[in-house]
Amino acid sequence: MGVTSEQRFGEFVVVRRHEGQDHVAELVLDRPKAMNAVSTAMARAIAEACAALGADQGVRATVLTSSHERAFCVGADLKERNSFTDAELVRQRPTARAAYTGVLELPMPVVAAVHGFALGGGFELALACDVIVADRTAVVGLPEVSVGVIPGGGGTQLLPRRVGAARAAELVFSARRVEAAEARELGLVDELVEAGRDREEALALGGRIAANSPVGLRAAKRALRLGQGLDLRAGLEVEDAAWRSVAFSGDRAEGVAAFNEKRKPSWPGE
Repeated sequence: MGVTSEQRFGEFVVVRRHEGQDHVAELVLDRPKAMNAVSTAMARAIAEACAALGADQGVRATVLTSSHERAFCVGADLKERNSFTDAELVRQRPTARAAYTGVLELPMPVVAAVHGFALGGGFELALACDVIVADRTAVVGLPEVSVGVIPGGGGTQLLPRRVGAARAAELVFSARRVEAAEARELGLVDELVEAGRDREEALALGGRIAANSPVGLRAAKRALRLGQGLDLRAGLEVEDAAWRSVAFSGDRAEGVAAFNEKRKPSWPGE
């Protein structure tokens, strides 16, 4: 799959578009010398890349990948953190948070392609995505309590939403690493593929997603996200608001027309 365009954000993040997948963006973690450990500079670049993607109406799906052969992301850059004074750590916190919330708040569906180590903040970046595709080399976990902190990139909130409160507590409190097969069994990842195929399969899934209505995709994601944690009645009101936002759109008119005319839709995206 050829690269048709590439935009770099800082030194450590790249956004790529591929031949034949005009509406899929690949967001690449590209700090291989540090196994994608998230430094302040890298966190800032992730947030900037996500802001650009979020504003691009042409992007219908984003795939989060890694340029390192043996790791998705090993979490926060603890070497950098070790050099911080308390005041510097406090000042750095909003920058770190912006990276994780940047991924979490992307308005289009986001697929993570995970191989090798996805630990701490690395796994939290994957948890911020909608679907996690992992290969059989994947090792995931939230080991923060083993170094005296807690998951601070959304892990304590996103993990129980995936696997339930008790299972999340066991994983966070034990700080244990979970290998691919068990991770799939527990629901820590959604699809398990052969070693070396996570990126390919995630991009293929991104392509299948991007074939659908961009208006519908963003509204469906909004309903899914905003409805989490609400009681059923409130959740159905969230769904109704999302439905109303698409019911009179150009995409809805085109989708119905294409279905009746037995052709592929040409989405106006509005």
